[in-house]
Amino acid sequence: MAEEFNESTNSVRLELARFEDAGMVKSELVGNKKYYRANAGFSLFNEVRSILLKQTGLNSVIEEVVEKLGDLKRVYLTGDLAKGMQSDIISLVFVGSPDRVYLTHLIHKVENITSKKIQYLVYSEAESNDLEFESDKFLLLWNE
Repeated sequence: MAEEFNESTNSVRLELARFEDAGMVKSELVGNKKYYRANAGFSLFNEVRSILLKQTGLNSVIEEVVEKLGDLKRVYLTGDLAKGMQSDIISLVFVGSPDRVYLTHLIHKVENITSKKIQYLVYSEAESNDLEFESDKFLLLWNE
């Protein structure tokens, strides 16, 4: 981050510490590295997420993709990426009844673009009621 923002590592560390003190991010120490991730329990999480999606232009892409997928209720990121760690695998959980043919088409497209493998599960809304998506293992990416 320091290189990307052309800042010193110390100033980046101080800002991340401020975000953590405010409750915006959580951190985890793994070996001698500290990993940060967004705190989905933060009171303004949805608003900050919305601003970031709009700023990056991802909001329009997500809306278009979700519209074409059909009956979709929620999408979660899980696995190492949801924990804020590096991974060559993108793990997703879809809740609803998406068009599986179109979903498979999208998965292949994204795998070619990102050079990452995508694994996913699809749960009906009824099946999802038995699962605990509010834990730290799942990061809500989209909901209707």
